[in-house]
Amino acid sequence: MEYLDLFVKEEDSLLLNTVRKFVEKEIFPVRQLIDDDKDHVIVTEILQKMVDLGLFRALIPPEFGGDGMPSPFSRLLLRTELARGDMGINLSWAVTEWALRPAIMANNKAIMDTYAPWFTGDKLHLACFSITEPHSGCDVENVDHFHGRSVRVKAKLDGDEWVISGQKSLASNSGVADLYCVLCQTDPELEEEGLVFLYVPKDAKGLSFGKFENKAGVQGDRNCDVYFDDVRVPKEHCAADPGEGGKLLRVQLVAGRMASAANAVGNAMAVFEHVLKYTGERIVGGKPIREHSIAAGMLADMAIGIETAKAFMLQCAYMGTKPEIYGAPYSPQDLSRASMAKVYATDMDIMVANKDMEHIGSYGYFRDYNIEKYWRDNKIVQLWLGGAQLGRLDAVRGYYKLD
Repeated sequence: MEYLDLFVKEEDSLLLNTVRKFVEKEIFPVRQLIDDDKDHVIVTEILQKMVDLGLFRALIPPEFGGDGMPSPFSRLLLRTELARGDMGINLSWAVTEWALRPAIMANNKAIMDTYAPWFTGDKLHLACFSITEPHSGCDVENVDHFHGRSVRVKAKLDGDEWVISGQKSLASNSGVADLYCVLCQTDPELEEEGLVFLYVPKDAKGLSFGKFENKAGVQGDRNCDVYFDDVRVPKEHCAADPGEGGKLLRVQLVAGRMASAANAVGNAMAVFEHVLKYTGERIVGGKPIREHSIAAGMLADMAIGIETAKAFMLQCAYMGTKPEIYGAPYSPQDLSRASMAKVYATDMDIMVANKDMEHIGSYGYFRDYNIEKYWRDNKIVQLWLGGAQLGRLDAVRGYYKLD
């Protein structure tokens, strides 16, 4: 897959090519086995190989002992390349960075000096970013309407410790992560200024987990309920000063929706590669399927969707590097662009998988052909982080005030 050299420089290309080869060697041969890997033996082996490759060290900036990324574009496109192999494995890796971002953005040395070595060493460690709650659906992400009031997991400062109580749900890496970044509310009357992100290690007293969810797809990622029964963490385990949590949440939503666009593009790329090959080899009516005009038109729609979603995603990433021109990372404009990128890319991804199914007929429903896996994996990307319709509301909020 080609990337415009306006965004991708030589050092980016070297990293992306390395990961593409890794995906084709280590993930492609076993991608159909991941759905049946109930104990995550295969998944863990692949993730450990990603540690060995240095992909987890790349999540940590050099100032905290990691290697960092060559550019913001590498960060997005690595997700694209890994999602091309398997969405769940990509999530396990990418969400680890998402969980560490609040502490990194706040330059919190107390947290990073304590936990960054877990992710820069030779052994696999995962992190979990936990914001969703079972009662509220997408209310947590609907910051321009609820302004943090819907967050029910409570945090109270008791001397030199935070005390956390409540329940989270559905977060990626939940139940298997070594470190949890948890969105809490200190006082609903303070709205966004009452929000804090607290870091909780997996062995904290009072932290417990429900059963893993039984999902349609994305089996490489674990999800479960997380319970906080007066869990205590040091005062220093708060990502940023009180009052900054609302801004951090908005920045995290931007990052999550941009990453979602990257996931969708990668998933669609894998599907399109398959359908190009299949329709070039399968003979119907005396010639390859793709030489029939109706099939060629459908393939064109797929290619147009992938290329435009990829281009807009990279445009948004570029605009995010120039906040003095295009708005701060917590601004309505930045969230608007990220939401458009997610909405467009996830709709496109579903369209591409559906059209591939139409090209290959019943074989597309068979597990031997891989397409049904990508078809099942792609839907959740549209649904998470507020879903398709909240994404549309946040998109227009970049143009006018909408409560």
